[in-house]
Amino acid sequence: MEENTILKKENLNSAVVKFVIYKPLVARAARAGQFVILRGREGGERVPVTLVDWDAQAGTITVIIQAIGKSTGMFNSLASGEKFLNVAGPLGTPVEIKNYGTVAVVGGGVGIAEVYPIARAFKQAGNRVIAVLGARTKELLILEKEMASLCDKTVCATDDGSYGLKGMVTDAVQQLYDAGEKIQAGFIIGPIPMMKFTARLMDKLGMTPYASLNPIMLDGTGMCGCCRVTVEGRVRFACVEGPMFPARTIDFDELIRRTSEYKPLEKESLARFEKDHVCKCGLH
Repeated sequence: MEENTILKKENLNSAVVKFVIYKPLVARAARAGQFVILRGREGGERVPVTLVDWDAQAGTITVIIQAIGKSTGMFNSLASGEKFLNVAGPLGTPVEIKNYGTVAVVGGGVGIAEVYPIARAFKQAGNRVIAVLGARTKELLILEKEMASLCDKTVCATDDGSYGLKGMVTDAVQQLYDAGEKIQAGFIIGPIPMMKFTARLMDKLGMTPYASLNPIMLDGTGMCGCCRVTVEGRVRFACVEGPMFPARTIDFDELIRRTSEYKPLEKESLARFEKDHVCKCGLH
């Protein structure tokens, strides 16, 4: 079996795909909270993707990718048996796993996949783990069964009320607090505004919030400086010092500005890709 080969592909919804990839060295070294950088072809973009699962014995890693720009759209058009050109990792600092007592993992959209290994690690460390899963609609809510089988309690929220609580993940966190849940720490992954307001609420309620940041990233080794974020008033590099940081002092507004810089170009590039390529995913 050649490294970087896609062994299994599963469409979770119209924009999100799960890949199981053969990558033995990464599978043996991976820890919760780390990521890999994928490249689909020579000259292609380097895209950081969180490790969702890994199997050291089988030599496989699992990633879940949402098509946002041209590169992620191209990744999601790959079929089982095809290969990524490069899979580099594991990168980043693993999440510090210890026994807090009760931990909440909060995932928004594809961030649900990214909190999965963190929830598992905290459960294995003896914590009571509560999962708060949010999405715009029921169709975009992923991995609910997997999270429910792992966690002590799972709460779902959708913006439109099509499933679970109608509202945001912050509404779910507030309800848990009001119901008497004594959550010591929260680990949040999702859209930046969601992480910002969830962290603020957790801090207000006496919980210790952490957030996994998603700045623009190139080399993944701290050399290029693109992934810089401001935490506790000083510059940190998310690719080597993160991506998980204490959330009380993250400058989320700066992060939003930096990550929004290329949004128009991403949309334009994706539109051109979707117009020109032939879909092999079976959804169109």
